Amino acid sequence: MKKDPSGRIFELKQFGEYGDVNPSVTDSATYTFMQAKTMTDTFHGETEGCFLYSRHWNPSNKYLADALAAMEGTEAGWVTASGMGAITTALLQLCKSGDHIISSMTTYGGTYAFMQNWLPRYNIAVTFIDITDLQAVKAAIRPETKVIYTETMTNPLLQISDLPALSAICKQHQIKLVVDNTFTPMMVAPVQHGADVVVYSMTKFINGKNDCVAGAICGSNAFINELIDVNNGTAMLLGPVLDPLRSSNILKNLHTLHIRMKQHSYNAMYLAEKFKETGLKFNYPGLPEHKGHLTLKKMLNAQFGFGGMISIDLGTADKANELMEKMELADVGYLAVSLGYFKTLFSNSGKSTSSEVPEEIQREMGLSEGLVRFSVGLDNDIEDTWQRIKACLIETKLI
Repeated sequence: MKKDPSGRIFELKQFGEYGDVNPSVTDSATYTFMQAKTMTDTFHGETEGCFLYSRHWNPSNKYLADALAAMEGTEAGWVTASGMGAITTALLQLCKSGDHIISSMTTYGGTYAFMQNWLPRYNIAVTFIDITDLQAVKAAIRPETKVIYTETMTNPLLQISDLPALSAICKQHQIKLVVDNTFTPMMVAPVQHGADVVVYSMTKFINGKNDCVAGAICGSNAFINELIDVNNGTAMLLGPVLDPLRSSNILKNLHTLHIRMKQHSYNAMYLAEKFKETGLKFNYPGLPEHKGHLTLKKMLNAQFGFGGMISIDLGTADKANELMEKMELADVGYLAVSLGYFKTLFSNSGKSTSSEVPEEIQREMGLSEGLVRFSVGLDNDIEDTWQRIKACLIETKLI
């Protein structure tokens, strides 16, 4: 028996075929049938417990998908070879030529580039708005709007999406709410607040090791079945399948996610308070002065804290680069993109993970060229980490 983030109890027992405490890894691409009719029925989606071809379903992938669905409180899930694979697969299943998407302007750079540069090739229009401005959301709705897309905690500005309010707007207009929950696993369960589809880059906190690239889609049985339909499903036809060995590894790491999220949150809160004391311009949703603090708090599974993401604004890219280079030499962490790793990672977002966003749009959304985004690690002695950061700040004459 386990509890999902909202505290509901569910049962999910997963054993290997010989009673292994870790489910077996199935590395077969294809599966045999003892009767031809069963193969035909499986192609038509009319059988339970049968596997056809690993681009469609693989037992190892299903173990992970089922665990993620249980964590999210959804009926089903499907896993992909990357977070972008999850995002693109979900959106292309929900939209066709002539449709319209409303998206948060502040979003991962790869997502922005897909929506801004790729979807228009197929006559799918996207309107980017400030997702925290509910009036702007309502004003952007068109008759052809099919999806509102956002991130629970946006990348890299750490804005907080009011999921219950967005869900109410979506339901009023028969629009699907798709939420990227990559920054906030365990902390927030978007479906509990009205989301229709939840997507993840599992590369980040869920896996936590930065040793693979993977994604996930969680939603209703009906939606997941649409994704894997052999004739019309984007998951089946575009083929963004995750390798089963990677699924097995991620599943094992998933079982420590609750512990890791608590430590990430504890360490980030500690640094946020130190940044505040020092007078740095910083951004952390866990402190009351953050604009989205109360919005996050009402959605939060409080035992997991406010997350491991924090940023400081140093004004210029040159200052940001100087500090980051010194922090890496001081063993604060790594100057690297990505997040959710056991070591602290830091990068200048405007020149890296948000570089796909044009500079004029970066300025419009409030992204400073000197923003340094931290993914705070699992450091056991966060005071020691702070002293290293402080020394680097002093050396660069920032405090």
